[in-house]
Amino acid sequence: MTVSPPATVGGTHTPERPGAVLGDPPPVGRAHVHPRGPHVPRFVWALPPVAVLGLVFLYPLALVVQESLAPGAYAGVFASEAFRDALTTTVWLAVGSTVGCLVLGFTLALVIAFVPFPGGKAVAKFIDVFLSFPSFLITLALLFIYGTVGMANGVWTDVTGAAEGPFHFLTTPWGVLLAEITYFTPFVMRPLLAAFSQLDTAQIEVASSLGARPARIVRRVILPEALPALAAGGSLVLVMCLNEFGIVLFTGAKGVTTLPMLVYGKAILESDYPAACVVAVVNIAISVGLYSLYRMVSRRVGA
Repeated sequence: MTVSPPATVGGTHTPERPGAVLGDPPPVGRAHVHPRGPHVPRFVWALPPVAVLGLVFLYPLALVVQESLAPGAYAGVFASEAFRDALTTTVWLAVGSTVGCLVLGFTLALVIAFVPFPGGKAVAKFIDVFLSFPSFLITLALLFIYGTVGMANGVWTDVTGAAEGPFHFLTTPWGVLLAEITYFTPFVMRPLLAAFSQLDTAQIEVASSLGARPARIVRRVILPEALPALAAGGSLVLVMCLNEFGIVLFTGAKGVTTLPMLVYGKAILESDYPAACVVAVVNIAISVGLYSLYRMVSRRVGA
């Protein structure tokens, strides 16, 4: 029995395949696919979004920074009492609103998540809808209730016969604080409800069976699991309160001047654009710094 040598084409050996005929195409798995077009570097695909980002955001921001570098602009703004008062008001309003939102949001989220009541699921869904409301709408609703000619003052004058009602706090810093807590609390509740939905209820049942009271269960079981959500929601609320403009404007609190209101006054009312840009840069720096701090804290707590 003789074995025939492998077929050659042009002096090169080709492996035998059962039923193969000279000139057949090679197996699909061994074929080398050549690109049909020229290779496009990856950085080319990043150019369009970077160009849009630069045109829409970075370029206007650069103009603001450039305008703030006018001679004496920073020194003049930092030396003004109006800037120091606005900075102090902005910080304490933002911190106070954040603390109020954390306390109220945590309490309401606990009730919705762990206390069965009719309509609980509808309330949880309404929170998602509430997040889409504009801030001035909440302020307008508070004006209808507690404004100078609002419902509360109207009931008071009808019952007592007085010339005017006692509720005038909406035009004070406390009115701004109430409006911000009312509007921003759902931003804390939303991540809390998501965290509570993933909580293992077996831990709560075991703690309850061992005689732990509700306050102890909240402190030792629920609160540790809620810390990342509290950190995320609280940081978001703090940054948004620092930059809130609509609530302060719609409450009509003339004695309350925050950094965004100061930017509006300097740019629109006084046409002092360098000073307005300085205040804007300071506001941006504070917001970015707080966001960086939030990211650092969230990594440590596992948010």
